[in-house]
Amino acid sequence: MSPLLLSPPPMLVPGVGTAVNVTTVLLGCLLGVLLGHRLPERTRELVTDGLGLVTLLIAATAAVEVLSPTLADEVGDSAPMLIVLGSVLLGGITGSLLRLEQRVEGLGRFLQRRLAGGAGSVDRQRFVEGFVVASLVFCTGPLTILGSLNDGLGNGADQLFLKSTLDGFAAIAFAASFGWGVAASVLTIVVVQGGLTLAGLGLGDLLPEAHLAAVTAVGGLVLVGVALRLLRIREVAVSDLLPALVVAPLLVQLVAVLR
Repeated sequence: MSPLLLSPPPMLVPGVGTAVNVTTVLLGCLLGVLLGHRLPERTRELVTDGLGLVTLLIAATAAVEVLSPTLADEVGDSAPMLIVLGSVLLGGITGSLLRLEQRVEGLGRFLQRRLAGGAGSVDRQRFVEGFVVASLVFCTGPLTILGSLNDGLGNGADQLFLKSTLDGFAAIAFAASFGWGVAASVLTIVVVQGGLTLAGLGLGDLLPEAHLAAVTAVGGLVLVGVALRLLRIREVAVSDLLPALVVAPLLVQLVAVLR
């Protein structure tokens, strides 16, 4: 057999998955903005409702990781739910004290002033809401964590390529409802996914499987908050909950040590 047939596939440069993700979101946003002006308000609201329902489904598939056998083996059968609860409470308190929600919305307003000029108050609110919601949806799911870390670890960017496809279609629907604020979310994608890729590149295997299951479960609950906002049920301060993603693996480690 030829040596060429035995050679491994070429390694992709770490970060290429995030670059593809940014490209698909920008293309999706462009299509969404062009399409959105041709849709009546009632149709755009229905699109947002549909996105809320799909986000709720994605959140449920992630949150079910609280039942992961690996997590139960690491901390005990009764601890996973308490770890998720503790992560959300401690993370929410931390995020509230740090005023993360206000800071994220402030960043959205800053970007709106820089990118959208002197738009009216309604357009300004749509821009900020589009930036906040899109940033949270694109950056809190399990594919963000798994895909970015694997990209940095040299395991390939297949998961980020899948995420890029999903985000591209979601960006079309988001931009049809919220406009150019969705495009500004690529800054969040670059910071979050780029940071996780660098972490994987520099630190090796950052999270054991049990710790990652806890992060994924907590991320699912964060996405539930996003879905409630999209469905206009309750304006959950989702950004304030983001520190829970950091608290979760720390609690898993603490319980594992004390057990």
